[in-house]
Amino acid sequence: MKEELSLISTEWVRRRTSGLFYGWWIVAAGIWIQAITTGLLMQAFGSYVLVMQQEFNWSRTAFSVAFSAQQAESGLLGPIQGWMLDKWGPRMVMTIGMVIFGIGFLAFSQINSLWTFYATFLLMAVGVSMAGFKSIGATVVNWFQKRRSSAMGIVHVGMGLGGLMVPAVAVSLSTFGWRATAFGSGILVLVVGIPLAQVFRHTPEQYGLRPDGEIIDETDEAAVKAIEYDDRYDFSPRQALRTSAFWFISFGHALGVLVVGTVMVHAVVHMNESLGYSLTRGASVIALLTAFSIFGNLFGGFLGDRLNKQYLAAGCMLGSGFAIIMLGWASAFWMVLLFAVVQGIAHGVRGVLMMPIRADFFGRRSFATIMGLSGLIVMFGMMGGPILAGLMADAIGDYQLAFTILGVVVASGSLLFLLARKPEHPRRRQQTRPAA
Repeated sequence: MKEELSLISTEWVRRRTSGLFYGWWIVAAGIWIQAITTGLLMQAFGSYVLVMQQEFNWSRTAFSVAFSAQQAESGLLGPIQGWMLDKWGPRMVMTIGMVIFGIGFLAFSQINSLWTFYATFLLMAVGVSMAGFKSIGATVVNWFQKRRSSAMGIVHVGMGLGGLMVPAVAVSLSTFGWRATAFGSGILVLVVGIPLAQVFRHTPEQYGLRPDGEIIDETDEAAVKAIEYDDRYDFSPRQALRTSAFWFISFGHALGVLVVGTVMVHAVVHMNESLGYSLTRGASVIALLTAFSIFGNLFGGFLGDRLNKQYLAAGCMLGSGFAIIMLGWASAFWMVLLFAVVQGIAHGVRGVLMMPIRADFFGRRSFATIMGLSGLIVMFGMMGGPILAGLMADAIGDYQLAFTILGVVVASGSLLFLLARKPEHPRRRQQTRPAA
């Protein structure tokens, strides 16, 4: 029975490969899953904060803790999720994640206290982690090699589309209330998200295919045999942890997302309280940022397949640092627009490169687990930015100093990417060692 199901699955994949490499079907599904997970929750979180703060009178720090706890959960779940992806493949993991995410949203629509807010938000966070970026990225890494950055850039467009959903979510919050918006979001996740997760498959070799859709001459026995992936020089998690590159990239990534988390939680609130913008206008600025991040995703994917990824990432860190400082000191609308443009492009380009850099350095065999271990470090960036900004804003009364400090720290992180160098695999090092 198991063999029959495997043959059916293989035939299903091959039918969709006719004329179009199946990896692009995975990319297409990934775009819409990213849009759902980021647009309904992560990108819209700041809009929920503004509405719920008015109803419950909770502090900005309280909301920052919720967002940061979600990032901690994502980081702590990362190694386990990576192991699950490497062992069972993405389809099962992502389907379970979508179910949890949808049920979490439905439960979130009924909360009446801070502790139930935290509990349901963490439930949604588990679902988003299992169904979202890490699972999609690990799958794309397996299905693409030469065009890996380009494929990742296209997938990241989903995050941009999610950001463009923020004004619609804001209108729904203002018109129907946050409870109805959350309930409707939960239904949408279950109805749309679960079918999309069924598109995902672990590796192309399982279906007689090669990464990037490379054509194999079936009459060439050597070529047919070579369809099995050679992982002799792929790093194990333990080997990756012993390299300086793992730590440079991980800490650089963590500093890069300091701004990302802060913008998600505090940008709309800052524009409302410090600059006097309405919820809709603030959400529109985030939508503009997101539009430019889409451009950054596509442009970054194109450049990442052709130029040094570490240099590109370092430049983006400088751009993000400049952008968040500009937002903190904004005294005119053009300064806010400049923030949105620069941060959108910088975040879009850098975000695309983070997984391909690791895949280039450490290979595919244990990629998901290595990415999960790295996430334990990255989570401190997503946690630290919002908490620092929230604490300082509650204490001082505005975000200017917090945004300035974060900008300087993020810009300095460019050095970490410049220091990262592709490590030599221990087996290759032994082979090149001169005989005694």
